[in-house]
Amino acid sequence: MTDLTPTLAKLGDALEQAMAEDVRRRRRPWHMPRKVAIAVAAIAVIVPSAAIATRALVTTDQVAASLPQGTLSLAGTEPTCTVVDQDVEYHCVLAHAPAPEVSNWLGTVEPTVDASKHVNGGCRSLASDGKTWECYLGQAAIDQKIIGAGFLGQYAPGPGVG
Repeated sequence: MTDLTPTLAKLGDALEQAMAEDVRRRRRPWHMPRKVAIAVAAIAVIVPSAAIATRALVTTDQVAASLPQGTLSLAGTEPTCTVVDQDVEYHCVLAHAPAPEVSNWLGTVEPTVDASKHVNGGCRSLASDGKTWECYLGQAAIDQKIIGAGFLGQYAPGPGVG
């Protein structure tokens, strides 16, 4: 789910391969615990750093921008969002009402699309005028039954219509 996941996987593979090669060369088991300790220490530093970096990846501005990127009816609404649960749930308010194609927005669900044009979550309208939304990212949007599991991460080249 993050851009760091493939990098961490590659790092883990590289550490594992380097340790295996070193063990084969030396054939001395008393060196292995020290190598394992070094690898564990490296991972212990990298993994929390990646988690902290992941927390900083999603801003309220990015969430606000994802609403109109997901649904054409929300274009020009100028959303602003606040954090409810960082990287999971956001409360968003629109400066302008959405397009009048829906007479009562209460309970309406719409997908959100990130800057890379992939579905990253979805929002549910909390008001009939469509100006108040609760938005969820990733698995939380699936759990809230806003989007299906197969839709999360799908390429969305433009805002949805209808």
